[in-house]
This record gives sequence, C-alpha cells and structure tokens, in this order.
Amino acid sequence: MFQGAVALSLDAKGRLAIPARHRDALVPEGAPLVMTAHPHQCVLVYPQADWEPISRKIAAMPNSMDRATAALQRLLIGHAQAETMDAAGRVLVPPSLRQWAALDKQVWLVGVGSHFELWSDAGWQRQLASAVATFDSAELPQGFESLSL
Repeated sequence: MFQGAVALSLDAKGRLAIPARHRDALVPEGAPLVMTAHPHQCVLVYPQADWEPISRKIAAMPNSMDRATAALQRLLIGHAQAETMDAAGRVLVPPSLRQWAALDKQVWLVGVGSHFELWSDAGWQRQLASAVATFDSAELPQGFESLSL
C-alpha cells in the first residue's frame, strides 16, 4: 500500500528519483512502472502488474462511440507509458505527461493506496485547498459518514 505525500524534484532531464522505501513495491525485480494521465491533471504511477488489469477493463468498456468513454480511453490508455527505473532509482517522466500535469522542477508524489499520483506543486496546493473547502462544508462523501478517526 502506497501512502504519504513527499515533495521531490525532477532533474534537468525530467527524471524522478523514487524514494527508496517505495522502490521494491513499485518496481518489483526491476519490472517497469506505468505512468498515465489522470483527468484531474496529475500523473498516475502504477506498478506494471497492477496497471495491466485496469488497462484491460478500460479497453473493454462498451460503447467506444460514446464521447465520454472514448475520451477516457484515449486519456488513460493513450497516455500510458511503461518506464524502467535506472540503477540510481530514477525514472523518466515522459515529456507528454510532464506537459499534461504542468510538472516543473518541484513535484509531489502522493500515495493513494494501490498507486501514486504525481502532482505539480501548484496542482497539489489546489487539491489541498479544495479538500479543506470540502471538509468545511460539513458534507462528507458517501461512505465517510460513519468513519471514525
């Protein structure tokens, strides 16, 4: 399970150093990881084995003539790229995904259970502000009403 948010830097070539504590789980035995665009303008980062069943489900969605279905298939599958970590624990974030998520030097790697989200600093700050505004409205998402922390 991936959790936590950490500020990291992309190097001049657009590579991200994966924190050592996540390397073995994210890229077991040197397997590639998969990055793709998310509709919220971040980059999803999955171990390849976890991405494959998701990709198959997306590709099998019925009614590819429906604009919303086709758009999500293009976004999620069309942008998916397998990347291999180098010996120094770095992985290239493809230029198209850096552009999609407006990733600059400082980025945020955010664990959300089965995968990571990679956010620009500005995008992550907007997400945090939005979360605070949501909680201030006193209406929790369905299923969270009975959660006790």
